Order: sequence, then C-alpha cells, then structure tokens
Amino acid sequence: MFDILPLLYCLSNYITDTTTRQMSIIITAMLAMSGRMTMLGISRWAGKGGSYRTVQRFFATQLPWARLFWEFFRHHCWRVQDTYLLVGDEVVVSKAGKETHGVGRFFSSLYDHPISGLAFFSLALVSIEERKAFPISLEKVISNPLTSEAIRPSSTPKQKRGRPQGSKNKDKTQVTLTPELLRIKGMIIALLALLRGLIPLSYLVLDGHFGNNHALQMSQQVGLFLISKLRHDSKLYLPYSGSDKKCKYGARLNPQQIGNTHLVHSSIEDGIQTDVYQVQALHQKFSQPLNIVILLKTKLNTQAKAHVILFSNHLELSYQKLIDYYSLRFQIEFNFRDAKQFWGLEDFMQTSEVGVTNAANLSLFMVSLSLRLLQDFRHTNQDLSILDLKAGFRGFKYVQEVLKLLPQKPDPILLASIFSKVANLGAIHPIPSFADTL
Repeated sequence: MFDILPLLYCLSNYITDTTTRQMSIIITAMLAMSGRMTMLGISRWAGKGGSYRTVQRFFATQLPWARLFWEFFRHHCWRVQDTYLLVGDEVVVSKAGKETHGVGRFFSSLYDHPISGLAFFSLALVSIEERKAFPISLEKVISNPLTSEAIRPSSTPKQKRGRPQGSKNKDKTQVTLTPELLRIKGMIIALLALLRGLIPLSYLVLDGHFGNNHALQMSQQVGLFLISKLRHDSKLYLPYSGSDKKCKYGARLNPQQIGNTHLVHSSIEDGIQTDVYQVQALHQKFSQPLNIVILLKTKLNTQAKAHVILFSNHLELSYQKLIDYYSLRFQIEFNFRDAKQFWGLEDFMQTSEVGVTNAANLSLFMVSLSLRLLQDFRHTNQDLSILDLKAGFRGFKYVQEVLKLLPQKPDPILLASIFSKVANLGAIHPIPSFADTL
C-alpha cells in the first residue's frame, strides 16, 4: 500500500521515531477504514504494528500539534507564489456524558440551539489563488457555565437611560479583551512566531460574531487588518463635513436607501437585483472610520429587500477584494465538514485532556494530508474527491489481505489489473493509474 511514512519525515525533528511510525500506521488505517473512527475501529484496520494498545499509546502522547501542522503545510502544501489569508472559526461537535474533558453547552449552528458537546477554535491559511483552506492551528474552547449567582436578578437599582451627567469620552482603542479574544490573540501570536515571516499575512478574516471594536483592536494588536461582518441593523454615519468642530457624525446611513453616489456595481440575475455600495463610514462603538461594503439585494417582482454589511479597517481595500476575501472565509467550513464526515471529529471517544486534543487535531491534520494525496491523483481527473481516495485505499487493503491467503502470487500483469479493478470499487470517479501510483 502507499507508504504514508515519507510524508511524515518532515515532522521527525519534533516527534520521536516511534510516534512517527505509530502516526503513519494510524493514518493509513484511517484512509482505508469505514465506520466510526474510534481507537478500536482504527486498530481493527491497522494491521501489523497497529494493535489497540499501540493506538492507545499514540493518543496518550502529548504532541506539538501547531508545529506539526505548520511543518506539514510548509513542506507539502505551501505554494510560494500564492497569497494567503488568515481565517478563524469555531466548530462544535456533539458529545454525550459528563466525563469528557471540556464538555459543556455550546451553540451549534447546525442545530440552531445550544447542545452538549465540545467546541474548538481553528485557524487556517486560505490560498487566494488555490481557493482552499489549510488547517494550521486548533485549540479547545472551555465553556464558562453561568453560576447560580449570575442568573439571579440583580438587586442593584437600574441606571437611568442615557449618558450619565459629567461622564467623559473614553479612548475606544483602550479595551479589555474578553477571554475568547485573548485566547485567539495568543493563537495568532504563536502562529506568527512559527511562520517567521515566510508567509506575509495582512488580513484576519472572522465571521459576524467578531464584528465589533474589541475584535478590531485585537487584530490591530497582532498587526493584521480585520475583515468581518456587521449586524444588519448597525448604526452607521457619514463623517461630518460641516464647520462645527465639535461634531463628528454626519447623516446616518440607511443600507436600503443609499444614493447612487456610493454605488460601485449593479447586476440582475434570476429576477434579483444586486447593488454593491462602498463608503467610508463611522460607527459609534468603533474607534476609527471603517471601510464599509453593503450588498443590497432586491427581488424585482415584490420589491422585497435584504442586505449584508461587510467591513474592514483597511480603508484602501477595494470592494471586490473585500467581498472575495470574506467569501473565502467559508473554506474553513469545508475543513470542518471533511473532518466530521471522513476523519472522525464526531466519532472519537476520548475523555482525557490529551486524548481529546490529539483526536481533534488528528482529524484536522487528516484534512491537510488528504488534500496533499489528492494532488497526486488529480492530474488524471480534477473531480476526484475524498470518497474516491478512501475507496482506493480500502480496495487496495482488501487485495493485500486476499493475497496473503494465496500460496503463490499471480503474474505481475494480472496482479496490476486486480489492484486497479478492486481499488476502484465504490469510487465515484475511478482512478485509472491508482495501482501504479500506490
């Protein structure tokens, strides 16, 4: 079977030879196996050298995953001529029971309500040219459940509405970062230290949860421009252009009633008109002007309207790039999908802190490794998918096990034909040269 070990040689300076060999055996089993990817399932497919005890030892070993992600990306996925964005997002996986380290209640967008499970925050490098996301860092999110004191109604009297008399303006650049933002800031600083300037990064792309001044200040503290989304009902104002020096805010912007002065693009498709506006505007809770791009969609037969507000603190960024960069954020969602569907992010049954960390990071590591393997096969068919890759490895595993039962190996020509035929059983897009490549 295709030897995974050479792909892992780049990690040998950071993990032991024994761990590298265990990792190779486990990865090979994960590529071929079907069913849930638990330690027991992996050991059943691993073959020689991959006993259940060996798999247990691997998942109980503390590994420098951030370094492993970077070294694998640098040696096998990095394209020097490409431009990369730093993208971050959170993924929630459901877990039952109370013994798993870090288990809590987290909001899941799939279920549209909080569920019992684990949450992880991941950073990925997204190639603008290749339009793919490569996982580069993953950390577990620890929930902070409300205490009984926190949910009791406050006995202090409510303050009057409006600004207290005599209060002074605050410096909005001096903010206290939340524990969530401090964790993300630490991840970014550690990543930038690993990159050592080899990949110049300019933009941090986050979803609408981080469309606030605190996230913007955090991104500026790590030397990156923020690209994110504002609430649809955000209060935006044009800069004041009058003679009163005490005034800062001009007319308020209505996203659905903007004049053609700021219109930069318009198109009609399937009865829906899309107008794109770009303007520099002020937000009362932000410390600086924002580069605002508003996408206004109008259904022509009913005149129903809906809009999205994207923003960046890079005032010179064009609307095309701002929209394109934010849309590339979704590539990290494909990483989460593949990790859950193919690489066991929803399946692992670890309960210890080290075990949970290893299982989650290994599933994201498999996303990068599978992208690297697909590069070797897509020269014959660009539509090849992970399903085709797994079908090929599984078929190859079956042939190898059958050959062990034969008293004599078949003729090499016949053997190649058998490998090619069986290795493509179950594949959606057969790979003609699969046997030769393996």
